[in-house]
Amino acid sequence: MPQKACRVELLASTPDATSLIYAAFRQCYHAGFVGDMWPRLLAGEIAADKQAAFITKVMESGHASPIEHVSFTFAVEGVSRALTHQLVRHRIASYSQQSQRYVDGSDFDYILPPAIARIPEAKERFESFIAEIGNAYRDLKNILEANGRGEKAKEDARFVLPQAAESKIVFTMNCRSLINFFEHRCCTRAQWEIRGMANQMLDICREVLPVVFKTAGARCERLGYCPEGEKFTCGRYPLP
Repeated sequence: MPQKACRVELLASTPDATSLIYAAFRQCYHAGFVGDMWPRLLAGEIAADKQAAFITKVMESGHASPIEHVSFTFAVEGVSRALTHQLVRHRIASYSQQSQRYVDGSDFDYILPPAIARIPEAKERFESFIAEIGNAYRDLKNILEANGRGEKAKEDARFVLPQAAESKIVFTMNCRSLINFFEHRCCTRAQWEIRGMANQMLDICREVLPVVFKTAGARCERLGYCPEGEKFTCGRYPLP
């Protein structure tokens, strides 16, 4: 049952994303039909920097719905069930998560919180308990199988697995949902594990589609001040 670290991989993103967003924005303000413009966009007849400048200008006005036409699909491993319980609260997204009902958890990997890892006695107690849980899972699974549960033994034995149990998940979000996700999860007040995953995702998004994500991240970075209020501010940026 080894300790695991978060790994984020981009599986897919909408092709010709900048041109697609540009076309969607233009349709909102253009009398003609952007379907006729699309071949010109794909042929590079409208310069990429012109498209990017138009997108930036319109987004700065607060108009953002056209970026919903572009999505990113990520595969993530080395995250805890505690993280995925937070992740799926972002509702405008699609999720496909490794099932504890079907995947044998006898030798489950786990996530070790840094605060626990830094204290030797805490780390020792944590890891000894993880080992106890692994033994309990295997015992329950064997007992259930011996009593006729067969393959379904895993779906009952899983009830002893901890939130620290490592999970793998594939999820898809559109750009607008991702910006909202980054605003909340890149904030220093976000839980450490999901913040680390969000920062990895943001690095990927900025590389693939900088026109949309160059200013994405915690809200304070975009605004230049902390919108969390005096009670919750981390002090990194001034209050408004």
